[in-house]
Formats: sequence, structure tokens, C-alpha cells
Amino acid sequence: MIRYYEVNYILKGKKAKTVVKAINKIEALNIAKAKIAGTILRINETSIPVEDRAKELYKYIGDSYFKKKIKPENLISSIRQLAVMANAGIPIHDSIKEVVKSATDRQVKEMFSKIDEDLNAGHSLTEAISKFRKEVGDVTVAMIELGENTGNMAESLQKLANILEEMLENKRKFKKAMRYPITVMIAIAIAFSIMMIYVVPKFKAIFDKFHSELPLPTKILLGMEYAVNHYGLLILGSIFGVIFYVKFMNRTNPQFRYNFDKHILKTYLIGNIIYYSTLSRFMMIFTELIRAGIPVVEALDTAVITTENEYLKEKLSLVKVSVERGVNLTESFKETGLFEGMLIQMIKAGEQGGALDQMLDKVAEYYKIKFQDLIENISSYIEPIMLGFIAGMVLLLALGIFLPMWDMAQTVKKG
Repeated sequence: MIRYYEVNYILKGKKAKTVVKAINKIEALNIAKAKIAGTILRINETSIPVEDRAKELYKYIGDSYFKKKIKPENLISSIRQLAVMANAGIPIHDSIKEVVKSATDRQVKEMFSKIDEDLNAGHSLTEAISKFRKEVGDVTVAMIELGENTGNMAESLQKLANILEEMLENKRKFKKAMRYPITVMIAIAIAFSIMMIYVVPKFKAIFDKFHSELPLPTKILLGMEYAVNHYGLLILGSIFGVIFYVKFMNRTNPQFRYNFDKHILKTYLIGNIIYYSTLSRFMMIFTELIRAGIPVVEALDTAVITTENEYLKEKLSLVKVSVERGVNLTESFKETGLFEGMLIQMIKAGEQGGALDQMLDKVAEYYKIKFQDLIENISSYIEPIMLGFIAGMVLLLALGIFLPMWDMAQTVKKG
């Protein structure tokens, strides 16, 4: 992710500052040295300048709502086609030309056409497809890089297609599992809105006639009725505004994204889904790289890139740092605090017994099973919360309406 750095420097005896864009502080320093003739004093990460933030907002709106994205099914189909042709011994350059000819999806055709142009210009396939990282994902870039490094592109493409299909299937399972609770919650929201707009105001008119002290549930109910009827559209607009703001900041502000990714891991159910899916993907890519004979440090570096959660990415990056310092892989994984003791023992056994790739494969399988169990049983995890919410709303409505009605009936009897 591109970050912004404020560079303070001295030029001709005067202090000045400028902003440079870079992936990290080291790259920012190199850019500043090439750009500035003066003496650099310090470099600090800073927020996005207003004009760049406006450009990012415009680009975000365009990409999110107007730019047509590549369908995963079409991408997987093209990758399988490349895998088949590569397995048949057809050069990758000719295979990509064939994909361009046969592709029916305009976005896929355009992407592979540009990749073909880059290959003609002498770029590697990894370099060419890295320009479309947002469209194809980090996993695709990592597996193609693996294929080029090992010289077995056919196998890498085949595994990549399987990984993407599995990710797509999990996404479908998640959407299917969430369909019922979302439908129920929407129905409840509609019913509650109707009650607030049409039903509660009629009871409010009755309560106002008696001028009696209302119980707390009734006061809460009338307060909600007032908010819905007077500020309903503002509340709705604020909800959509907050969602848009969070998504925009998550994309454009590294510090915001890091804090968001860190705290979302503590959220019930969602945190576990992100945790297990991320570690499953990381271990799967890392295992394939180790199995292909890639050095551990390089394998870790590539596998970390495929991690989307910034907090987990930082933790897993520490494994590479520890290994470079001479710490063994087992201790490096243990220091992150992300892995259970049982899994650490499995990695240790693999490292000591010369079967590291086999043990890593079992660890990846463990996370995969945990993730799929969450997805397949997500409704059973959500139902208690949903039932509690429904019960709470029904109780509030019942107490809010019937308690004062009961008091009024008692008053009428005494009168």
C-alpha cells in the first residue's frame, strides 16, 4: 500500500518540507535523495494531503460504483485454460494470446492483452500481472511468481485455479448462510419502523391525555418514536455515510486500516472468520513455496504479501525478521502469539525431522477445517444473538405500551 511521508530538509540555508509517496520509509528516503538537492533532516509518515485525498475519493467512487470488475468465474476459467496449455507444453506467451482470442469477458480480454504487450516488451509474467494486483489478487501474483521461480508453471496455475475456486466457494457459502439472518433482520427493521411511524404515535396521543408519569420502557419507546419520525432520514443517511467513510478510510489511510483490522479481530464471529481464513491462506501459500524449494525467508516474504489483514500481516512479518536474525522457524512462529501450542509442536517436529512441508500442510489443513466449520455453521452462531435481539424488541414494545395502559386502567377503576 502506498504511504505518504513528510520530508524535512535544508536547501541553501533554508528549511523546507515536501511530501513523497512510497511503500515504506526506506523507499521514501531513496526517492527524497533523488528528488532533493539539499540535506535531509528527517522523514515521518503523514496523512494524505487534501488534494490527494480528493483524488483518492474520486477514484474510489469511480472504482467502487462505476468500474466493472472482473468476475471471479471468468478469471478462474482463463487460469485453468492457461494451466491446460502450459501442461501441454505450449509456451506461456502463446497460451496468453489464445486466452485473449477465446475470452468472452471484456475485462479479462483487456487485461490479458496488456499482459501480452508487456511480455512482448521483455517483462516477466510476474511483472506483467503485478500491474493488475487489485483485479486478480495477491494470491494470483504469488502463485505465478512461484511458477516462474520453479519452472513448473502448469502445476502452479492448476493449484492457483483450485485455490481461487475454493475461495469463491467459501464466499458463496458465506452469502448463502447469511441470507436467512439478513432477511429476518430486514423484516424486523421494517416491522419496527412501521410500529414507530404509525402505531406508537396513536398510543402517544392517548398517554398525553392523562398527563401521568410514564414508566421507563415507555419513555424509551417514545424517545425512539420521536427520533425515527423527526430524524429518520438523517439517521439512515448517517449510517450509510459512516459505512462509506470507513470503507474509504480503510482503503486510503494505512493507520486507520491497521487500527480497524486490529479491532475487527476482536469482534464476535467476524474476527474468527478473518483470523482462520487469513492463516489458512498464509500457511497454504507458504507450504507450497517451501515444497517447491524456495528459501524460507523468500517464502515468508511472498506468503505475507497475500495477507490482507494489516495487523496479522505485521505479526507474520515478524517471523521473517526473526528467521533473518538466526532464530529457528518454530520459535519465530511462537513469538507471534498467533499459533496454538499444538500447531507449534507440529511445526517443531517437521523442522527437526526434515518433513517441514508435510507438517506445514497439516497446519494449513487445520486452519482450513476451522474456517469451513465456521462458514457452514454460521447461522447457528448468529441465531442466539438474533433471537435475543427480537426478544428485547418485543419486550420493549410490550412493556412500553401495556404498562401505562395498565396504570390508566387502574386509575379509571379507582375513579
